[in-house]
This record gives sequence, C-alpha cells and structure tokens, in this order.
Amino acid sequence: MTTTLQHAPTKAGGGLARRQNFLTALISGVVFAWLAWYIGRHTLDTTTRSFSDQVAVLTACGWTVGFWFGIGALNGPGRWLTGRDHTRADDLYYAGENQGRARYWKYCTDHKVVGVQYIIMTMVLLGTGGILAMAIRTQLLTPGNHFVDQQVYNGFIAVHGMLMILALIVAVAGPWANFVVPIMIGAHDMAFPRLNALSLWTLVAAAGLLLTTLAVGSLPVGWVVLAPISNQAGVGMDFFAMAIIVFTVSTTVAGINTIATVMTLRTKGMTLSRLPIFVWGSVIAAALGLYAFPYFLTVEAIQILDRTVSTSFFVATGGGAGWLQANLFWLMGHPEVYVILIPAVAALFEIAAVMSRKPVFSYRTAIAGMTGLAGLSILVWAHHMFTTGWAPTLGGPFMLTTELISIPTGLFFLVLLGTLWRGNIWMKLPTLWLFGFVFNFIIAGITGIYLSDIPIDNQLHGTMFVTAHFHYVFVGSVLFGAIAALAFWFPKVSGRYLDETQGKISFWLVFIGVQVTFLAMFTSGLRGMPRRYSSYSMIFEHTNFVTTMGAYMIMAGMLVLLGAVISSWRKGEPSGPNPWQANSLEWLVPTPPPLENFDVLPTIKEDPYNFGGKR
Repeated sequence: MTTTLQHAPTKAGGGLARRQNFLTALISGVVFAWLAWYIGRHTLDTTTRSFSDQVAVLTACGWTVGFWFGIGALNGPGRWLTGRDHTRADDLYYAGENQGRARYWKYCTDHKVVGVQYIIMTMVLLGTGGILAMAIRTQLLTPGNHFVDQQVYNGFIAVHGMLMILALIVAVAGPWANFVVPIMIGAHDMAFPRLNALSLWTLVAAAGLLLTTLAVGSLPVGWVVLAPISNQAGVGMDFFAMAIIVFTVSTTVAGINTIATVMTLRTKGMTLSRLPIFVWGSVIAAALGLYAFPYFLTVEAIQILDRTVSTSFFVATGGGAGWLQANLFWLMGHPEVYVILIPAVAALFEIAAVMSRKPVFSYRTAIAGMTGLAGLSILVWAHHMFTTGWAPTLGGPFMLTTELISIPTGLFFLVLLGTLWRGNIWMKLPTLWLFGFVFNFIIAGITGIYLSDIPIDNQLHGTMFVTAHFHYVFVGSVLFGAIAALAFWFPKVSGRYLDETQGKISFWLVFIGVQVTFLAMFTSGLRGMPRRYSSYSMIFEHTNFVTTMGAYMIMAGMLVLLGAVISSWRKGEPSGPNPWQANSLEWLVPTPPPLENFDVLPTIKEDPYNFGGKR
C-alpha cells in the first residue's frame, strides 16, 4: 500500500499589496481628497474668513493619506497594529521578486527598484518644470506679450521654481544614493527598506499637491512665497504649503535612511577611510538636509496656521513679522543649494577617477571640502536679505561668511581638476558632461562672488543677473552633474550603454543653450531688467529674444536626452557588468544585480581608486 503525503500549499505573500499600485494610489488619493473636501464643506464654519483655507488643507491631507493607503505604504503599520507582522513571503513580494516591470509601479522595498523609480520621477519633475520654463520664456519673448497675464505668470514662476528645486534635490541623491550606495558599501539593502519606498511615494504625493496649485488658482508670488503677499494669496497657497510639508517628510525619511545605512551596514573592511567619495557626498548632503529642511516645514506649517486658525506669526497687523518668515525660509534656502550640489560633485569625483584611471587627487581634501561647504552653508543665509533692510549691522559678518564659502568650494573644485590632470582621459559620454560642469561651474562661482559683495548686490539683487547666476548653479552645474551620473551608472541599471550619438547631440544642444540663455540674461540684468515681471521695457527686447531662443535650445537638448534614455533602455548596446573597468563594488556584481546584491558579503582590503595600469 502506497501512502501519499499531502503538503499544505505555501500561502502567497503580499496580501492587500497584490491589488495596490500607482493607479490605485491615484484613485484612493482622489477619493480621500473628495471625502475630506466634502466633510470640510459641511462641518466647518462657513462664515469665517479662513473657511476656504481650512477646506483646502483638509483636502490636501486627504489626498496624502489616500495616496499612502492606495500605494500600500500603510499596510505594514496596519498589520503591526493588528498583531500580524510580515512573513518571508510578504517580504519577498514587497521586494518585487519575479514581478518584472510591474514592480516599478508599486510600493517596492528593493533599493534598486526605488532608484529606478527616482530616475522616472526626476524626469517627470524636470519635464513638467521645463514645460513651465518654456511658457515663461514664451511670455518674455517680446515686450508686451499677452501669452499669459501677470497673475498666471506668477503662478508659473512659483510652480516652475519649486518643481525644479524638488527635481534637483533628488536628481542625484534619489536614484544613486538608493541604487548604488548600498552596493558600494557591501550591504544587502538599505537599513529601512519600507521607509525607503515611503520616501519615494511621498515625493510623488507632494508633486501632485504642487501641481494642484495651478488648477485651483495662481500664486501672486515667486517660489520663495514670503509674507505679506503670501498671506493674501488664494487657496493655491495652501496646497503649495502642504506640498512642501509632505516633501519635507520625504527628504527627512530618505536622509535618515541613507545615514543609517552607511553607518551600520558597511561590510567587513569598509572603514570610513575606504568609503567611495560618492558615499561620503550622500551622507554629508543627507545630514545637511536633516538640518535645513525642517525650517521649510516650519515656515509652511506656520503659514498654514496663520491662514486657517488666525494666528499672526507673519501678519504685521496682528503683531507678527515678515522678517521671521524670511529668516526661517533662508535658513533652509541656502543650505538647500548645497544639499543639491554636493551629491552631484561627489558623483563627478567617481567619474573623474574612473575615466582618468587615477586615484582621487587628495581624497581627504575632497571630503574636507564637502564637509566645510556644508558647515559654512549654515552661516550665510542672510546674504539673501542684504537689500531688505533687515539687521544692516549684520551685513559685514554675513558678507564675510559668504566669501569664506568659496574656500571649501575651491578645495573640491581643485581636487576634481587634480584628478583629471595628466590622466589617461577616456572621453566617453559621462566625461563630456563632466567637462561641461567644470566650465559652467567656473561662471557660477565667479558671479556668486560678485553677489556676495553688499554694494554690488544692492545694484543687482532684484535683477535678472541673480536669476542667471543661480541658473548657472542649478542648470549649468547640478543638472550637468546629474546627467553625467546618469550616463555613468546607466549601464549598471539597464545593462546597456546610454547612446553616445544621441547623448553627444543632447550635450551640445544643452551646453550651447546654457551659454546663450544665461549670458544674455546676465546682460539683461546688468542693464537693469527686474526679475519676476511678465513684461519689460523695449530696451531689453533683444537680450530677451536671445534668452528665449537659448531656452528652446536647452529644451530641445533635454528632449533628445529623453529619447536616448528610452531607446537605450529598450535596445541599446549591451555593456556587460563593468564597462568602465571600475573597482568600486557596484561594478563587481552582476548586471542586473541580484535581489540581495551579494551571495556572500565581500571583504574590503583597499580603497576603490587603485588603478594598477593605464588603459
């Protein structure tokens, strides 16, 4: 007689998450937002001046919670509250095992999937902000243009500015601090995988709120949204403020996760003195963000209180002060520049070492430069207020700290040049964007020194000169660094090279477009053209026409780059696992990397910049 043993079928993992994705998140967010709006409309006192603002804030909260619920971010806490933790099958499902491309549209805990999701999100933010930039430049094509009115133009300025800031904050730190940093340090994953996924999808929710501001009414203010104008804005201001609060949650979670991962999950032998430069840059930027971004949350939370419950922190008629808001905003606003810049520079150190087959020139000086830059950035915020009349006796000290910040900036710039100097340069696509960064950053840095001087700043602060300067920092420098990083690590993500021909066409269109756009804008500023106006005097006609043509050229170059990314991902030239012959750990694992990166964790015996011979 034969006995057959019946094994109980293994229960599939995932539970509710199997039915949740980006589409369900959108539907759930809209439903929750409508419910919050409906409850607010029928329960709050309609006779108060702040009724509309209260309803708007409730609606924004409903959208955020609904989006989290629909994407699956609340599943883990919900299971824990009911006494049921995740099983191994649940963890594997959430990590996206055997789910193909579908995992990129879900709440996935695999750090590599989150990195790809950040790439997609960065492109969406840059694309949307770029469309608004084209609308702004079209309005400024000729004096007296009626493409949009001043009110709509103000809304375009506000949303364009903030979308681009959000995009560039995550352009390097989002994709690559997620995809490559855990592998670089020899870890299986991020320290908190669920929080890692939460940071990404919270950013998506924040972007949705920010775009809502255009739908519910323009903002009569630029992206700095300072009182007293911000106190007089419509409900678009509430959605704008809630977007910043939700975004701050995203960056805080991401920053804590990055620092915890590097500090606790390094493999054997991966001492701090052997960390790749990009890991150092990611940690320094994350720590600076943890200092800076809570100021942004605070200023927007107080703004909401003033608008919804009649406090008067920023309302002069109630005893408040616009100075308070300005100080809180710029306590975030200037360190935020270096939260954006440092990861891009750190990625360029990696590219320079590999593409010149040389160790990083003075590794410790590079780290000292980035650390000094982060430290001094905390002490320079008031140079944004030189022309406002606030605390004029502090102008001298803040001018000094602003000029001192050029020292650590010069240190890391010299390290970058020293790494390239007399190297066996491999002029591939990442190297091309690196040299573009070097050229543009010189212009950005020199013009910044002029603006740190109070007498000159008094003449130029409200002009297009300042706009040109910070666009050389963000577009000419950070964006070039981000694209260089994309071209460098693209083979590790996709197993294919980013198309060289399309990439070079994109580079030259964007590089030439940057020079045409912002050199002409410098000229407009030196001649006295004010910023944030939808029209201008005839004397600025020619320089604005040139600026707009250059902006169209930049947009054309970015569209070519988008085409290169899409076509290369689908059918680009196969690259193999280590096309650049690099030594850091992310290049020494298979492409695509396995779920947990390493079967056996490696042991590190030297730094990743020892190149024994020339190519």
